[in-house]
Amino acid sequence: MTAETPAPRYAHCLEPLTIGDVEIKNRIMVSGHTQLYGQDGLLSDRHLAYYRERAMGGAGLLILEQQAGHPSGRNYHAGCIAFDERAIPMYTRLAETVHEFGCTQFVQLFACGAQGTATQYMDDWRPLWAASRIPSAITGEMPVAMEQDDIDELVEFFARSAGNVQRAGLDGIEIHAAHSQLLGEFLSPAFNKREDGYNGSVANRCRIVLEVGEAIRAKIGTRMPLGLRLSFDEFLPGTGITAEQTEEQIEIFRDSGFFDFFDISVGGYHTLHVALAPMGTHPEGFLEDSARRAKNIVGDKAKVFVVGRVLDLDKADEMLAGGAADMIALTRAHMADPHLVNKSLAGDSDKVTRCIGANVCVTRLIDNREVTCFQNPAMGRESYWGKGSLQTASAADQKTLVVIGAGPAGLQFSATAAKRGHRVRLLEAGNEPGGHLNVIKKLPTRAAWQQAIDNLVRSATDAGVEIVTATTATADNIADQHVIFATGASWDRHGYSPYRPDRDSVPGWELPHVLAIDVAVTRAMADPSSLGDNVVIVDECGDYMILGLAEVLAKAGARVEILTPRPLAGSEAQRTMDMPYIMPRLKALDVAVTTQHFVEAIHDRDIEIHDIWGGAPITRPNVSTVVMAMTRTANDQLFVSSRDHCATCVRIGDVVAPRTLEAVIHDAERQARQV
Repeated sequence: MTAETPAPRYAHCLEPLTIGDVEIKNRIMVSGHTQLYGQDGLLSDRHLAYYRERAMGGAGLLILEQQAGHPSGRNYHAGCIAFDERAIPMYTRLAETVHEFGCTQFVQLFACGAQGTATQYMDDWRPLWAASRIPSAITGEMPVAMEQDDIDELVEFFARSAGNVQRAGLDGIEIHAAHSQLLGEFLSPAFNKREDGYNGSVANRCRIVLEVGEAIRAKIGTRMPLGLRLSFDEFLPGTGITAEQTEEQIEIFRDSGFFDFFDISVGGYHTLHVALAPMGTHPEGFLEDSARRAKNIVGDKAKVFVVGRVLDLDKADEMLAGGAADMIALTRAHMADPHLVNKSLAGDSDKVTRCIGANVCVTRLIDNREVTCFQNPAMGRESYWGKGSLQTASAADQKTLVVIGAGPAGLQFSATAAKRGHRVRLLEAGNEPGGHLNVIKKLPTRAAWQQAIDNLVRSATDAGVEIVTATTATADNIADQHVIFATGASWDRHGYSPYRPDRDSVPGWELPHVLAIDVAVTRAMADPSSLGDNVVIVDECGDYMILGLAEVLAKAGARVEILTPRPLAGSEAQRTMDMPYIMPRLKALDVAVTTQHFVEAIHDRDIEIHDIWGGAPITRPNVSTVVMAMTRTANDQLFVSSRDHCATCVRIGDVVAPRTLEAVIHDAERQARQV
């Protein structure tokens, strides 16, 4: 490159990286993360399609989701094993699949330790193995402390697993020693309370990892890349792994000569909300300094990989240019858009579907279900919805479609239908597209929902969709047309509760100070004092809006109480990892949370509540506003009045039945591919 020739925009991202005998074509990776697509303990065709899509999209390195290195190490319901030779054929197919695109594939070997369930697999119930008898942070299940024979067996099985990976033709191995998994438990003083040679000092706590590394090297030789995934800080003051301890660990591992790279993450099962940072909580690339500290230790003796909410190649290139790391992971970013690398290199970074940290992927992981992304309904469905799968409608089948409602379902349907050749006019009664996301985005830390709207709108307009706002459709002006109804659903305020199936509503729901949650949020964001000085929010849905509204009102000086019959208020925030961030803020604002109670009746200035288990009613006096966050009802009036007068009349999304965002996006995509 001459002085007159400018470096390409992503020059540092484009540099190849050599580790052992392996050359990785660029510096962008997808770190090991859970998909739950396994079948009978083995990789599935769904896995292969998933990794193929990201290899095709331009990533340089993919790390396979955790593969159990020992029978005790399996965790999730669809977890995969590496220690059995049955794994080799699918590993070989995976290697062939990604190598077609010049992509490198490593395999992550792990054992779950205490953070599992001993009865996960019906025909293989066994006690959980752990460093010490410390119960699971998730299930409370008590493990058995491993004895020396157990440790020796684990080491041998990890080496056997590595041999299977090598025989299959895959490119490298990462040992999972982070996030409170088994090897990470040995490294952590919070979980390792042993009184033998595996505890007592940082060096002793590293011993089992060194034994695993030595055994694997003896099996695979010195040229195949081998590395460690580490939690740089567990954020457990006074007990967990600290950054300084990790620096000492890395020195020990570096000097062993077993490891070619270190993959830097953070957190553990007590602090997953940091490792899986949700929307609005951490800046992009927030682990850059941690990676730099690791790189300063290893120098040229090993490579450093890093995760930490990196969303685009601009940030990745900046981190690489600064020498913080040798490889940058854009993992959730690749879940949202597997083609982000190629799009960016082609000058189309503005067309990348950008991850917003909604953590729908995490909620499905917590539920032990196949993982997907609400912004990318093709995730997990790549074999039939991946790149190149969309079939153009024949000229005879191409129609002029009127889509009513520019919420998530309407926008998703319109974009896909237009890409297939249909002429699409999208009508929105409001002044802007986005539907109910326009309410959520107003709350503190929720601004990234606008990015989700922008992603949907851009996809639709790029496909040629005509979006018309501030236009109300009527039965008359859509008669005889091909109409898709995406009119969504509205929050109710009548207060029906499955905890009280004997009644259809809460007495007093008609009073003017009773508001549906979306109305309350809209008013509060315009004027936080408009709801008065004593607000009760009734939560039977768990939506983040409840907690966000409480924060806005309490900051403005109102007394706020969240009331729910459930064991936990704002329960969805726990599943998305938002709760550890917002609940301390609510606590500091003196927001009251009352669980396992329902509203018996609403009066002019007070409400009656009941404990769900019985007892006398309790009165809450001087209530200025009651906010109902309970059920939603489909906005299907126009559909009902028009369905006999349209050439085609189809419902999609919440107007069919109010559901989760990922469900309505999927519904829209599926129907758009069939229209």
